[in-house]
Amino acid sequence: MKTQPTPAAPGTAPAPSSRVRRFTRAETWVHRTTAALMGVCVATAACLYIPTFAELVGRRELVVRVHEWAGLLLPLPVLAGLASRAFRTDLGHLNRWGPHDRVWWRAVRRRDHRRSARPAAKFNAGQKTYAAWIAGATLVMLGTGLLMWFTHLTPLKWRTSATFVHDWLALTIGVVLGGHIGMALGDPEARRGLRTGWVSREWAEREHRLWRP
Repeated sequence: MKTQPTPAAPGTAPAPSSRVRRFTRAETWVHRTTAALMGVCVATAACLYIPTFAELVGRRELVVRVHEWAGLLLPLPVLAGLASRAFRTDLGHLNRWGPHDRVWWRAVRRRDHRRSARPAAKFNAGQKTYAAWIAGATLVMLGTGLLMWFTHLTPLKWRTSATFVHDWLALTIGVVLGGHIGMALGDPEARRGLRTGWVSREWAEREHRLWRP
């Protein structure tokens, strides 16, 4: 693991390394930018579909335009992140499944909260599942959103179906994102890793003991 040393007090021997590098600056930028755009999409969608919020905000046409452009820009941070070798490597980790991931899910189904029962490499099975699902959902939302936007290019039946899928998938995304945020709030060290790129060695060995960068 890449490490960052802890400064030693004057006159003492250097302390052993206590932190490890989890994400590079490029990776934290991709996450923050994607989260910001997703937040704009969710907030503007709420203003468009929930009457109370719509009355508070008003200016529906402006909200629609902000929602559309935030949705169009949503894939761009990930595409830009492909220029980073570390980001491409982490995409490989997210797409690589092993026997330990099945063990992790079995422990979740049994509600076994022992860390020894939930082995994980750099990303656990839940994080891999979430990443795959949100990536697919984003592409579907982009496609259905374009069908709804360019109304003169598609027949009415397509637009009606796209609206149905877009609306219900948006609700599902809101619920899943709520769960994702809730899990993050329960793990300050994971949030620190996304914010600074560094996590404690103790946390890494406890939560991701199969991680060998």
